[in-house]
Amino acid sequence: MVNRKELDPDKSPSASFGQLLRALRDERGWTQEELGERLGCSGTHVSAVETGRRPPTARFAANADRVLGTGDRLTRRSRAVRYTALIDGFPEYLTYEARAAEVRLYEVGVIPGILQTPEYAAVLTAREVERGAIAPDQGDERNALLAVRQATLQRTPPPLVFVVLDESCLRRPVGSHAVMEAQLACLITFAGLPNTVLQVAPFDMGDRRPLNLPLYILTMESRSLLSYAESAQRGQLERESTSVVPLLTAYHQLQAEALSQAASVAMINQLRKGTP
Repeated sequence: MVNRKELDPDKSPSASFGQLLRALRDERGWTQEELGERLGCSGTHVSAVETGRRPPTARFAANADRVLGTGDRLTRRSRAVRYTALIDGFPEYLTYEARAAEVRLYEVGVIPGILQTPEYAAVLTAREVERGAIAPDQGDERNALLAVRQATLQRTPPPLVFVVLDESCLRRPVGSHAVMEAQLACLITFAGLPNTVLQVAPFDMGDRRPLNLPLYILTMESRSLLSYAESAQRGQLERESTSVVPLLTAYHQLQAEALSQAASVAMINQLRKGTP
C-alpha cells in the first residue's frame, strides 16, 4: 500500500492502540473509509487514531469493539491512552490486573493503591500536585481511577489477593491522625476478607528480605504469569513466565519470612492504639 505508515506499538500507548486497530481492520479486509463508515466517522479520523495522531475516546473504542466483534479488547487497550497521570507501563498493567485470578504485591513506604482509602489517596495526590509533578486535573484522574481499580477486585468471583507490606508502609504518617487511623482500620477489614491474605515484613527481617523494591505479580485464569515493577521513570511489564517464576519464588520466600496474618493484624492494632 502506498504511503502506509509503519507503526511502532512500543512507542506509546496511542501507538499500541493504533497498531491493534489497524491489525483488526486488516484482518477483515476493510479500508479506513469502510471502517469509518461503520463507526459513523470519517476515514481520516480512523487514520489519525491508527497513527497515534489522535487518541481514542472511550466511545470510539467501545464502538470499534462492537463493529469489529472484539468484546472489550480495544476498550481495555484505550484506557492506557487516557490515563495520562500514570507512569508509563502501569495503565497496561491495570488491564491485566482487572482480569487476574490471583494478585500478589509487595509494597514499600506507602499503602498500595488497591488498599488506599479515598482520604489517604487524596493526601498523596495533593502533595504530587503541590510539587508540580502532576496537574490538578491529573490528580482528579488518579483519584477516580483508584475507585475503578478497587471495584474490579470486588468482581464475582473475586480474585485471590496476597499483600505483603513493608513495615515502613504502616509507620510513615500520611495526612492527619484521623486519615491514618481510617487507613489502618481499612487494612484490618481487608485482612478479614475470605479471598485475601495480609502480611507485614518487619524491619527486623534485615538481610533475610528477598525483595527490596515494590513488586506486583499476576496469575491469569490461564495460569500464565505476569510481573510489574517500577523505576523512577517508567514501569516494566514482564509477560514471559520463565522470567516471572524466579520473582514468584522470591515472593513466596518473603511470605515465609514475614509475620503471619494474625501477627500482622496485631501490629496494625498496636499502631492504631499509639503503642510501638
